[in-house]
Amino acid sequence: MTIDGFVTADTRASDEAMVLIVDDDAMLRGALENLFRSVGMRVTLFASAAELLTFAFPDAPTCLLLDVRLHGQSGLDLQTRLSQMGIQIPIIFMTGYGDIPMTVAAMKAGAEDFLAKPFREQDLLDAVAAALQKDRHRRHGMRKLDELRASYLGLTPREAEVMRKAVAGLLNKQIAGELGISEVTVKIHRGQAMRKMKARTFAELVLMAQQLGICEAPL
Repeated sequence: MTIDGFVTADTRASDEAMVLIVDDDAMLRGALENLFRSVGMRVTLFASAAELLTFAFPDAPTCLLLDVRLHGQSGLDLQTRLSQMGIQIPIIFMTGYGDIPMTVAAMKAGAEDFLAKPFREQDLLDAVAAALQKDRHRRHGMRKLDELRASYLGLTPREAEVMRKAVAGLLNKQIAGELGISEVTVKIHRGQAMRKMKARTFAELVLMAQQLGICEAPL
C-alpha cells in the first residue's frame, strides 16, 4: 500500500503521546511506524486484537489506529471489548473494504474517525493529532475530577453536609434549622468547605458539586 502526501512540523506530537497500531499486514504496520516515528510520535505495533488485549496501556495520551478486518477478532469486536474493559482511548478505524453500515456501526460505538485505504499521510496525521488532543483533554478532565474528589473527602462530615444542602439551594437559615445548629455555625462550615474545595465563588462550588454528583436536588 502507498501513502502519499506531506508532513508539516505542526503535526508533531509531544514525546509522551503514543499511537497504537493494530493491523495484520506487516508491510503496512512498518510503513505506519516509519511515518509516525518521522514526526516524533511513539508507536507500538500489534498484529492482532489478541496481542493488543495483553498490552499494558500507558498513562499518557493514546490513540488506537485499528484495521476493521483482522484475522480472528475483528476491529469492531475489539472496539466493543475495549469499551467493556473501560478503556476509553480514541479509535481511528482504517479499512480497504469499508462500507456504509460498517462505518455507521463504528461511529455509533464511539469511533473517532474512519479512513479508507489508501489514505494520504497528512489526512492520517491530522486524524491522529486530533484524537490525541481529545485524549489529552479527557485525561486532564479526569485528573481535575480526581482532585475535586480528594478535596471533598478532606471535608469534615459537617462541612460536607452543609455543602450538600447549600448547593441544593437551601438558605443558611434553612440549613441551620434542619441541622439544629446556629446560622453563624452554618456560615463557618460553608466558608470552610469553600476554602478546602478551592472555590472562589459559591457558583463555582455549585459547579464542583455537580461534577461530583452530590447535589441533593436540581438547581
